Amino acid sequence: MFWYLYTMIIGVLSLEFRLHGNDSLKGKRKVVQSLKTKARNKFNVAISEVDALDVHEKIVLAAVTVANDTNKVESRLAKLLGMLEDIAPAELVNVETEVFSNTD
Repeated sequence: MFWYLYTMIIGVLSLEFRLHGNDSLKGKRKVVQSLKTKARNKFNVAISEVDALDVHEKIVLAAVTVANDTNKVESRLAKLLGMLEDIAPAELVNVETEVFSNTD
């Protein structure tokens, strides 16, 4: 049996937005779906709304990407963050980035 050593780097980007003036979950879900679709299409990341699902004016998203190089993961997450900041009709209030490796 052969054992292959490989490096797997996992990056997680957590974002919290305030959606000022929104008064319905339907309006919020429209914004969330748009952000998720654009992130998936442009950066091929897994992204989901992870908290505050029933709060009209708060959006909490987490995006995950995997690569074999830390620089690729960090670069992809930075570009994703930049795009979401530019297109989101909401105020970005918190960002956290975590990078994990299977060699740690």
